[in-house]
This record gives sequence, structure tokens and C-alpha cells, in this order.
Amino acid sequence: MNILEVKNLSLAFRMYDGAFSRRDLSVLTNLSITVRGGEILAVAGSSGSGKSLLAHAILGILPKNAVTGGELFWCGERLTPKLQQKLRGKDLAFVPQSVTYLDPLIRVGRQVTKDDKRLADLFFRYHLKKEVARQFPHELSGGMTRRILISAALAGNPKLVIADEPTPGLSPHLAEHAMKHFREIADSGAAVLLITHDIDLAIRFADRVAVFYAGTTVETANASDFADENLLRHPYSRVLYRAMPQNGFAPAVGSQPYAGALPRGCLFAPRCEKCTAECTKAPPAPRVVRGGEVCCRHAA
Repeated sequence: MNILEVKNLSLAFRMYDGAFSRRDLSVLTNLSITVRGGEILAVAGSSGSGKSLLAHAILGILPKNAVTGGELFWCGERLTPKLQQKLRGKDLAFVPQSVTYLDPLIRVGRQVTKDDKRLADLFFRYHLKKEVARQFPHELSGGMTRRILISAALAGNPKLVIADEPTPGLSPHLAEHAMKHFREIADSGAAVLLITHDIDLAIRFADRVAVFYAGTTVETANASDFADENLLRHPYSRVLYRAMPQNGFAPAVGSQPYAGALPRGCLFAPRCEKCTAECTKAPPAPRVVRGGEVCCRHAA
């Protein structure tokens, strides 16, 4: 069952230059993903590729100057602002990237859950002493705050967990511990949307990986495809593969384009060794290749 469907999502921020000049800065374009019950979908890509903006769009917490297009569906029902508000914090849980999301005036235990037994279970799982429950956020280390945020998101029984970079600041042991917990959540029938820079860790637990570049989806592949560069379909996915430490840590030529200066055709064309004149005229449409979905005219 599809818990979440994002179809051709576009996002721009309305900017004002002076009193009468207005422009829209496009940051997401034709972005599509599907998150199924019982799976972890990892979202990978460099900084600025739109990963966190996607999370905020799903949750309905974008700033007021955001202009969106496309469609979002929750269990087959259109995900409206009213439904987002109803689901948020309950069926739709969020582990934010920033550690500043906790209320500085409330003790952290009450911010996780009012169920003392559930609180004790979560604190035991994440190696937090019971005394931490009575502390305020400013008394916590970064790693402790990260564990509190994960605990708060998983305290209920969400249908979808959006985890935005949940492991920075955690020891390798606790990072793996958190990933195992997400895997348990997915195996119980819920869904996890895992936004991460740590592809190596993600592919050990995820079912599929959606690769983002410059605000759009360029490939969605089985996590197992990242075991071999030749199994990947998009040139940028292969760039990410080669950048992993065990694969040579090879740097890529060029950089991701700025949101205000996107190329007309394929967004990766200026950096792609397979680029042809056709690639520069219009963005490629998504198509199925070897069991995955890719936006590339040359994928085979």
C-alpha cells in the first residue's frame, strides 16, 4: 500500500526586489516519489538538492512565501493543508535535522511522551538516563538532543516517519541502533522516509533509494543496486557511488547549479560526459529501466 505519493511537486519562493518587482525562485521541479508501507525509502543527494524542502512540503510547514504545485496523496487521499495539520505529530511523525526544534521552556521528558512506561522504554533503547527526562533542552549535548528528537517522533505509532538527517552527532553504535529502530518501524507495516547524506549507512537498512539533484528526482533504485556502479542508471547516481569512501572517494567535476540559474534541459547536463544536444533542450521524462525509474535519455 502506498502511504505517501508525491507527484510532480514544484516549489518556488516568492521574492520581492523593491516595492513593485517580484520574482519566483524555483527550488523544486517535477519531483516525484512514492513511499510504501513496510519500507524505508532513503533520499540521497548533495546539500541544496531539495531533500529537507520535500520534508517540509509534506508536513505543511513551508514559509508563507512558498508557492507549490503538483499533487500529494496520503493513503490515496489528497494531502490537503487541513489533513496535514490533522496528521502531523500523530500518523505523520518528523525527526528534524535541526536540534533547535525542542521547546526550551519544557522539560524534555514531557516533550517525548506523557506515557511514563513508553518514555522509560525509549530512554532505555537510546541509552538515556531517566534523570534526563527532567532536564531542559539547553542542558543536553547535541547527541542527546538528537536521541530525544528521535524518541519523540517514535513515541506513538506513526504510519509515516520522516527522518531528516537523524544520525549526525551520534556515535556509530547509536546511529546503527537508530537505523535498526527505523527498520523495525517499517517491518511493522509503517513507512520511513529517510533523508540522509550517509548513503553507506542508509543502503544497509533501506529498501529503495531516491536520488535528488538540483531539486528534482533523477533516479529511484533498489538499495541493493548501490552494491555495483554498473547497476545504477543515472550518471549522477554513479557520481555518488564513486564518492563513497570504499569506492575511492572520487570527487566530481563541476557543481550543482544554483536554484536561480538552472539549465534549460537536463539539470545534470553541464556535468555529464554523455550529454548531447538533445539533453540541453528539455528535461528528460522519467522512465522505467531495469526495474528502477530514471530521468536520463541515455540510461540503459
